[in-house]
Amino acid sequence: MCELFAQSSSVAAEADHALQVLVRHGGDTGPHRDGWGIAYMHDGDALVVREPNAAHDSACLAFLHTKNPATTQLIAHIRRATQGAPLLRNTQPFQRELGGRVHLFAHNGMLPRVERLRVRWNRPIGDTDSEHAFCALLDRLRPLWERGTPDLADRLDEIAAFAAELRELGPANFLYSDGDALFAHSHRRKDDRGAIEPPGLHVLERGSGMVLLASVPLTTERWTPMEEGELLAVRAGRVVARRAAR
Repeated sequence: MCELFAQSSSVAAEADHALQVLVRHGGDTGPHRDGWGIAYMHDGDALVVREPNAAHDSACLAFLHTKNPATTQLIAHIRRATQGAPLLRNTQPFQRELGGRVHLFAHNGMLPRVERLRVRWNRPIGDTDSEHAFCALLDRLRPLWERGTPDLADRLDEIAAFAAELRELGPANFLYSDGDALFAHSHRRKDDRGAIEPPGLHVLERGSGMVLLASVPLTTERWTPMEEGELLAVRAGRVVARRAAR
């Protein structure tokens, strides 16, 4: 399975050391060699850099690390392909516009019946179940964004209902940003033994105004496993809302 990572901070900050640990999982200490991507939120837009090859061997990623752009929100993904060839169009995070904002999405899991989710306004470019899920989510959220930024509670309701549908299809861990808040949904994940079980994500809340989220703990600090089906909303380095599975 793929691996996810996100960082949210109260002030613009460089990527945490945990990101470099994740990069090593992309073909060095881990088998995730089929692509990588990082999205840096900045000034209401996102710098999204992706490649369909191993993160650990990437000259592009090595160069990006020397610049290490400061950001208040970051989403990263390293891929081990289960659906769709290792091509750029199948590499995450995915990016779309809705309501005049950049929306980002990265998924870890397998959704073999994802075509059951209706897609009308947003169409996938690639061949992955993950991108189909993202397009379906944006279709669900579209009515909320017709008159500006919706209330956080309304967005949480819609995202939680959508996550419950995804869980019926297969492992559904995802990170989603709407440019205002970062949402993290934890479900189940295949571990090194081949078992598919929770936790799907772990969270690390630092007192310094920073929150990290990852598929597996990436530092020696005390990460907290998220509950199966739990949904978090994070803003400016702080968890501002939690929803348990319905």
